Amino acid sequence: MAHPIGTRCGPGRGPGVVRLDQFVRTLDPWAWRRGYSAEATRELSEMSTAVEREDAPAGPEAALPDPGLERDLFLRTLVRELAGVLESTVGIGDAEGFISVVGRRIGTWIDGAYRGVLDADRLTRDQVAQVLVDLKARIDGRFVLTASTDDRLEYLNTRCPFEDKVLGRESMCMMTSNVFGSIAADNLGYAKVELAETIARGDGRCRVLVHLDPHDAAARPGREYFES
Repeated sequence: MAHPIGTRCGPGRGPGVVRLDQFVRTLDPWAWRRGYSAEATRELSEMSTAVEREDAPAGPEAALPDPGLERDLFLRTLVRELAGVLESTVGIGDAEGFISVVGRRIGTWIDGAYRGVLDADRLTRDQVAQVLVDLKARIDGRFVLTASTDDRLEYLNTRCPFEDKVLGRESMCMMTSNVFGSIAADNLGYAKVELAETIARGDGRCRVLVHLDPHDAAARPGREYFES
């Protein structure tokens, strides 16, 4: 379909404007033979420049004030609102169940990534303990391993990757529970994750215990995970 000179076209045409100067360069050599004057070709060229000016993106001086919106804040807020909708619609228990499914899949993905870089079919207990700290650090958490025994790993955290967006959204803690639990269980055979303290509940920090012995963990609260 033909488009009038200077009008917008479809995709694949740069900013979407027919370049009049390109038309003028084609026109100029034979303008006199077709009855166009030199003055007419100059006018077309001036029109092309004007169209390009109108279509150019606004300069820095036209930028809007920064509202503080960026990708990380957007994604954290998105997860918070999704968790809030689930909690208010199906209750916190079922909301935790839905988020647990996502957390388990994320845990499996992260576990595979670490096995790959460590060139290991399975991670050792010490590697699991280190990986749980490392993965949180990479997403801006502040987890520290505070105790390590044959039957338990204990962590303290002073910064949630979701920051203030986790406050009042306890179901979001299922991400930590399931990522820790799935990585530990898939490499060591069993895990029970106890969220003894959480920032989401208003404790000001997270205290997470990963129990590795099913007998010792039997009387402890938490979620159990088994090798998949």
